[in-house]
Amino acid sequence: MSGSLVAFAIVRDDPPTVFVAEDLDVLQRLLALKVVARTDTARLPPAEVAYLRTALLEERWGDAVARWIRHVGIPVDVYTERVATDEDVPPGLIGAQLQFTPLFRGA
Repeated sequence: MSGSLVAFAIVRDDPPTVFVAEDLDVLQRLLALKVVARTDTARLPPAEVAYLRTALLEERWGDAVARWIRHVGIPVDVYTERVATDEDVPPGLIGAQLQFTPLFRGA
């Protein structure tokens, strides 16, 4: 694959939310701001609120997100993937490539 790398997270709340960023560092900051920092303090014990505040102020984004997941109980799936481009799936060759996929074997 030739596309650029992106990072994305699925916060498996109800409804799920998807966050996309240019890399893992940006994704961690995004989750810290858009998910962790927006948590109602009534959902957490005071000691956890203090921990999360300190972690965020010290820019320990990953620590804050991991602790938030553990105490709020909402899973967050994080992935990195390359963005597909025309080079990866050339329009003129797709038909030729399809015939070699499992779905078309023995057809």
